[in-house]
Amino acid sequence: MEVLKAEHVSFSYRNRYQTVHAVNDVSCTFECGKVYAIVGKSGSGKSTFLSLLAGLELPGAGTVAFKGVATAKMDCDLYRRDHAAVIYQNYNLFPLLTAMENVLYSMNLKGVRSQKAKERAEKELLAVGIKKEQFKRYPPQLSGGEQQRVAIARALAAGNEIILADEPTGNLDVSNSEQVVRILLRLAHEENRCVIIITHDPEIAGLTDKVYTMRDGSLSES
Repeated sequence: MEVLKAEHVSFSYRNRYQTVHAVNDVSCTFECGKVYAIVGKSGSGKSTFLSLLAGLELPGAGTVAFKGVATAKMDCDLYRRDHAAVIYQNYNLFPLLTAMENVLYSMNLKGVRSQKAKERAEKELLAVGIKKEQFKRYPPQLSGGEQQRVAIARALAAGNEIILADEPTGNLDVSNSEQVVRILLRLAHEENRCVIIITHDPEIAGLTDKVYTMRDGSLSES
């Protein structure tokens, strides 16, 4: 089922020296139950496009729509809170919150609290391979792979249909990268999420259901 659609999307911004046409007339659709990869060289526009899909930026032209509603016509903070979780290369965990507290935070924003929230947080942490004895550890006490798995658990606990992952394995070794990718594949294929991965790694892209290539702001199916 189509959950996210970009239609003739363009986006430009001005840096210190020039106007950058980061995304140029991009159209594509994304469905639940599938994993997508967007590949391309640095500066090709792929991370900017992910920001548009996440509602962190609004298109200068065209539309990004979630279930038929344009992001320009919705509260994008609520859209990310309830529907589209973003996972970053540098994890973006709260350093003064434990692994458990980081996951609980996403549910607290939705008003899910107390025992029900704790049970769900525990379930999702265990599902991504975080052990019970690690629940009370702070991010600096966890490895990079463990921190990324906590970030994924946080997205899972929030119940978001869309997972937008910007170079989620960029700071990880091969073993941890494989574990993270397996988790993301499971989310789509077993839990019917829509997973979109920005990556420069052709091996990771090769594991996904569909690959798009971005060149100079234009998107094509590989």
